[in-house]
Amino acid sequence: MSDTVAIPTPDKDDEDFWAGVMTLVEPSWTEPTEDDTVAMDDDVLAAVRALAVRISTRALAYRTAGKPFDPALMAAPDVQLALLRALYEAKGAVDRLAESAATVAGRSGASYSQLGAAWGGIKRQSARLKWPHAVTKKSAGESVPLRYAGGGAVIHHDPDADAWWYAATGADQQDEESEALYGTSAEAIARATEFLLAHARTAD
Repeated sequence: MSDTVAIPTPDKDDEDFWAGVMTLVEPSWTEPTEDDTVAMDDDVLAAVRALAVRISTRALAYRTAGKPFDPALMAAPDVQLALLRALYEAKGAVDRLAESAATVAGRSGASYSQLGAAWGGIKRQSARLKWPHAVTKKSAGESVPLRYAGGGAVIHHDPDADAWWYAATGADQQDEESEALYGTSAEAIARATEFLLAHARTAD
C-alpha cells in the first residue's frame, strides 16, 4: 500500500502534471484476477456479438423482413461462423492496439524487457521482434514517428529553442501542430497521444 501512496497524482492543471505522467511507475500493473478476466470476456463477447449480428446474412434477412433478431438465433451455425469472423477481426484489433500501446510506452521510456513482461512475460528479444520500432535510440535532434488511435504524429526537436514539438493528424483527419515548448520528447509524445485520442474514430 505504501508504494501506491508514493505514486504522484497531480491534477491536469498542476505545473508538474506531465512530469508525473511521463515518469514510469513500477510495477506498472497488478495481475488481473479471475473476476477481472471473466468481466473482460463478457465485454469482448458483447462487442464481438454486435459485429457478428451486423455482418451475419441471417441477421440481415431478419432486418430486411422487419423482424427482431432473437438472441436464440445466435445458436445457428451460420451465425456462429459470423461470430468466428468477428472474433478474427477482434484479434486484429488487439494486435493493432497492442502495437500502439507498445509504441507509446517504448517511445516514452519503457524498455523491451518491460514491454515483454506486459505482453504475458515474453522475452526481451521476442518483444523486439514483435514491435521492432517501439523502442528507439534517438539523438537529440531526431524526429520520432508515432501511430496511435488510428492517427499519426511526428515529434520533432527544435535545436534553436532546445525544445520538442509535434505535428499530428487524427483518425478524423483533424490536424494539429504544436509550438516548440516541450522540454522532453516524452512530454511531446504524451501531448500528441492526447490529441490522437481526442480525435480517434467514433463508432457509427
